[in-house]
Amino acid sequence: MKILVVDDSRTMRVIIIKALAQLGFKDVLEAGDGQEALELFKTIPVDAVLSDWNMPNMNGLEFLKEVRQLNKTIPFIMITTEAERGSVVAAVQAGVTDYVVKPFTQDALRKKLEQRIPSSV
Repeated sequence: MKILVVDDSRTMRVIIIKALAQLGFKDVLEAGDGQEALELFKTIPVDAVLSDWNMPNMNGLEFLKEVRQLNKTIPFIMITTEAERGSVVAAVQAGVTDYVVKPFTQDALRKKLEQRIPSSV
């Protein structure tokens, strides 16, 4: 299973990728913003997306909307500090699969993956 991790913070990408590796996910692509991620998404098939919300060039919500134009069913989990009701509603309306609020634990990430990605963990 190939997972695309999108976050403008290199440190956060490393944290997420390490957590995924400990959960058995070794095939991971990474991007530093939504625009870079969209180019990867269009050229390399992935099975799931884990994306931050607040990023330069194209934020996570804009990226989510672009992904949903291309693929309506791929699991898309937003990993973000945006926990306001309005933000959550906007993400749900745009087609987000689930939400993980930073800071998160590896166990919280594992549970979301188990719930949202078939035969994942």
